Amino acid sequence: LEGVSRLWRLRTSQTSRLARFFSSAKMATTTEAPTAGLETGAAATLKPKLHGRAFYESIGSPKYILAPMVDQSEFAWRMLSRSFIPPSEQKNLVAYTPMFHARLYKDTENYRQCHFQAVRPSDSNDPNSTPQAWLDGNPSIDRPLFVQFCANDPDALLGAALRVAPYCDAVDLNLGCPQGIAKKGKYGAFLQEDQELIFKLINTLHQNLPIPVTAKIRILDTKEATLAYAKNVLSAGASILTVHGRLREQKGHLTGLADWSIIKWLREQLPPDTVLFANGNILQHDDLQRALEATGADGIMSAEGNLSDPTIFSRPPEPGTETREYWRGKDGKGGYRVDAVMRRYMDILHKYAAGEDPPSRRPLFVPGDDTAWMEEMDKALAEEDEPERKKRRKDTPKLGKSRTLSPNYSAMQPHMFHLLRHFVSKHTDVRDLLAKSRAGDLEAYEKILSMVERKVADGLIEYEKVGAAMFEGDEVLGPAADAEEVIEEDGESSRGAIKRCKRPWWVVQPIIRPLPKEAMAKGAVSLSKKDKAKLGKAGKGDAANGEAAVAAPAAAEAVIGKAEGEKTVEQSVQEKVLETDDKLLAG
Repeated sequence: LEGVSRLWRLRTSQTSRLARFFSSAKMATTTEAPTAGLETGAAATLKPKLHGRAFYESIGSPKYILAPMVDQSEFAWRMLSRSFIPPSEQKNLVAYTPMFHARLYKDTENYRQCHFQAVRPSDSNDPNSTPQAWLDGNPSIDRPLFVQFCANDPDALLGAALRVAPYCDAVDLNLGCPQGIAKKGKYGAFLQEDQELIFKLINTLHQNLPIPVTAKIRILDTKEATLAYAKNVLSAGASILTVHGRLREQKGHLTGLADWSIIKWLREQLPPDTVLFANGNILQHDDLQRALEATGADGIMSAEGNLSDPTIFSRPPEPGTETREYWRGKDGKGGYRVDAVMRRYMDILHKYAAGEDPPSRRPLFVPGDDTAWMEEMDKALAEEDEPERKKRRKDTPKLGKSRTLSPNYSAMQPHMFHLLRHFVSKHTDVRDLLAKSRAGDLEAYEKILSMVERKVADGLIEYEKVGAAMFEGDEVLGPAADAEEVIEEDGESSRGAIKRCKRPWWVVQPIIRPLPKEAMAKGAVSLSKKDKAKLGKAGKGDAANGEAAVAAPAAAEAVIGKAEGEKTVEQSVQEKVLETDDKLLAG
């Protein structure tokens, strides 16, 4: 902290030198950046540059934020999430792009084509032709939008940011990614030890970019260190600060709960006009308001909660006003159906990514409807499932280049595994087919959708007949469940969250991770002999000091903050967990 203080005292002289240096860098890169062409984008660059709360208010003061997620918050998913929000409330949501690599985006045309499609490709060789707005950042359908980059080089970050500036409302610097790839590349949360570089990255954009810069950070070991970190980011010129209430070490099964109290404390310590977003612990729509009240933040960001339930930003319909898309059980609890959400997603891909009309679809099934289509579908699926030796050999169709490059297609499979996680745990045939699917193969995904619709129909019919009895043995959904029981949600057990959030498998719902102590107790994570020895040594040390020996999880927490280069117990466990999670995501 003393070093950071010394840095701040030097900033007045440093900033002027940085501004002069990066002013020349801007001139060198501007000729490469698409700063003109799209009328709305070009016009936006001529508007006065707003900062802080004035900028936040200019985009509608959104309370809900769709988080930047690597390869997962692309255009189609943003459109799906926005589609559940009434038109009059669209400005209440600001969305982020996936995290882009600044150097690759600045230097590589192919990388740009594969990640950000702001203007429609043109065959015209006329340099005076006007680009046509297409998908990412389209002013009529995809705003407000922030573009996020990871970077460790101010020059590369500026060059990349200038390219996207005409097509978004702000550029965000990722300072929160905790994954191993970020450590290897020295970006994300692994820049937090280099506060001087963080200042340079943000201040370079603040001084030279025609639109605002924002940043997303994680909390540090103490609230005082986190406050100093936040002040550094804001003094560098960030218009909005997003704080993820978890440490860099909290990931995988050791994710645990985000600390809202630290974000609340930051709110109280920072200037009142600071625009603050909070991130963490959002499982359902009602959690958004709880987080706003608990943290005092201006807006609440959701990442994993949105991946498993893209309807999370929309208010559930009042009882009696539900459409076929929304299911409500006999206990009054409900949620959007997985087949309904998947339909919307597929229609968006057809319309925007493929540029074609979606297939005509019959109304979603509800009990009481005609069931003839179910028999027809069973017959069609049975014919397709005949042994390969009995069927005529067919060549696998090749997909066009546009479908292999589009970020909207490459994200399809992981999105479906998140959306259908609870569904495929019961229907493994759908899981297996999904695992074999190829990016951009809309025909294959339409078949998966048909299977999902068919199985949801069976589930709805059975529930209508027997109710909770179909979940016999399930302590939350089954007939023996105590509907009146309230389980406190804390850092010790996930039972309370499961009881509150769990729905039948045909409803979109959050994926609730076991908390760290549960994961260790259940053997979901195991410690090596070396790790166990560390824990034992830690326990003996406490006893020798007259204190009671600590439990294994507490000892694991105690080694956080060891000297750089020494792998902690938690790091060893996290590596095992992440490897397991990757395999699960792959089906």
